[in-house]
Amino acid sequence: MRKYVQFPLIIMMSFIISACSQGREEGALNADEGTSFVEAKEQGKAELTVLYVPAPGFAYRDSSGELTGVSVDIMHDFIGWFQQYHGIRVSLNFVPEEDWRVFYQRVVDAEGGVFGLGNVTITEERREELSFSPPYLDNLAVLISPEQGSQLENLDRLPDVFADLEPLAFAGTLHEVRIRQLRDQYQPQRDIARAESNQEIIDRVAAGDHYSYIDAYNYWRAKEAGSAIQRHEIADEVGETFGIIMPHSNDWETMLTAFFAAEGGYRDTDRYREVLEQHLGKALTDTLENARQRAN
Repeated sequence: MRKYVQFPLIIMMSFIISACSQGREEGALNADEGTSFVEAKEQGKAELTVLYVPAPGFAYRDSSGELTGVSVDIMHDFIGWFQQYHGIRVSLNFVPEEDWRVFYQRVVDAEGGVFGLGNVTITEERREELSFSPPYLDNLAVLISPEQGSQLENLDRLPDVFADLEPLAFAGTLHEVRIRQLRDQYQPQRDIARAESNQEIIDRVAAGDHYSYIDAYNYWRAKEAGSAIQRHEIADEVGETFGIIMPHSNDWETMLTAFFAAEGGYRDTDRYREVLEQHLGKALTDTLENARQRAN
């Protein structure tokens, strides 16, 4: 591997202006913005906006308060590579957004040099709304249930093994699709409960009444924290990849694609492995890289 960054005249008018500017879905007045690549070449500098969803291992504050993580480091590596070869000074403005769905819509509505780090699965449907970088990570989706239950060794036994459990899904995600498929095939009479976060899913499954799908890294972190959940490997799903997202108006996509392809491929470098192991640990890195090999 190779080594490789005028005040309103009347109160009613004031009210109308305020109401119309509420929510990003109601207009683009508050849209996130960043310097376009064309502008950067003209000015010799750029300020890019990077929206991120805080997540352990991927975008988090370390003990010194510095923002770090897998996706954060990859973004810094991209900028380091770009500055080296193009001589344009780039600054990154990282902006946190706790709600994944709000984060996603903010990127959709953004203008110019805006990027999103939120472990967004690359799908053709989403490409209609967004642009994606090449994959920066292969995901492994895992089926979980309460720790005290039996292990599911054959999917045909799901109605029996999960007889007392209710399917639970993170609304609006691919995991909801997976849970719906399991429910439709094996428990068509059951309703699907809804959750609003990965942590809610983990907590409710651990409480003993539900089963659900989560990403492997969320499962790994939950087990390290002592959550009473178990994984059913028979239902593992590979082939899903995460990408950095951008609004369609972002003209940096070509540069980001070139970065991932440079000198044999960023994901085949020692640096990439170093980033994964530093923030995810060797065991989880091995699990995710094995999923990458299985998918290919």
